[in-house]
Amino acid sequence: MRAARLIKMVLLLQSRPSMTAAELARELEVSERTVTRDAQALSEAGVPVYADRGRAGGYRLIGGYRTRLTGLARGEAEALFLSGVPGALREMGLEDAASAARLKVSAALLPSLRDASRTAAQRFHLDAPNWFTEPKAPELLPAVADAVWDDRRISARYRSRQAEVGRELEPYGLVLKAGVWYLCARVPEPGSYRVYRIDRFTAVEAGEERFERDEEFDLPAFWDEQAERFARSILRAEVVVRLSQAGARALPYAVDPVAAREALAAADAPDEEGRLTLTLPVESEEVAHAQLAGLGPEVEVLEPGSLRTRFAEDARRLARLYGT
Repeated sequence: MRAARLIKMVLLLQSRPSMTAAELARELEVSERTVTRDAQALSEAGVPVYADRGRAGGYRLIGGYRTRLTGLARGEAEALFLSGVPGALREMGLEDAASAARLKVSAALLPSLRDASRTAAQRFHLDAPNWFTEPKAPELLPAVADAVWDDRRISARYRSRQAEVGRELEPYGLVLKAGVWYLCARVPEPGSYRVYRIDRFTAVEAGEERFERDEEFDLPAFWDEQAERFARSILRAEVVVRLSQAGARALPYAVDPVAAREALAAADAPDEEGRLTLTLPVESEEVAHAQLAGLGPEVEVLEPGSLRTRFAEDARRLARLYGT
């Protein structure tokens, strides 16, 4: 433990002109007294750590000292490519690997480039979850992530809508979509690729056996295809609506945007009032009622009759609330 901390201290000092004891203590998660002892140990071991006294003082390396401990391990190199997504790294258990990788890269850079990580962090930040949600990392995510990195087959228990089932899976990749984690995996028998929500796994056990990855598998392309197929599969009903021009502009923000754009493109010319009549695929009458209600008077439901009746009742209730 101490050896790793001493190495990190050297890399920190190598990547910056100087650091105060308080800064080092914060980075190393130790007390300032421990920093003083570690600096003394490094000096006794031949590492030229120099302590500047005074208010503006701190620790620095002298004589252009460079350590050779900057070689990236494979796991650190892989995690480095995800370092712009700190929340996802924490949830997968890769935060320490990414931190070590960034530190090694920073130590290896020219002095003029050592602020690159700070300037990049001030210019780009990814916040994946949706608004007004409290994302919670699935408990089994780190175990699944380890299997993904190592190409290890897993035995898993998965809670589907019908029952809890057992699965033997080859975990190919992880996807974070709107704060929800998904696993894209190959089922050895019958050899098909499927998508599983990580929070529905109730047990995951990685075996010693590694699977041979299909190098032609394209995770982004597979996910895009599956996401589009899923969006299409849940649109099992249809409604006929009449929209004002304002309603037509707002429709892609109220319902599935792809379905909305296709329905608008297929609509006939506007009537004498400038309204468009179109057939819109929806998930269900219940969902359509909730979604289209947000358009208010900019939409008129024509079919099915049961949905039109619901909107008529909504109108009567609103009239009672706001009428004079």
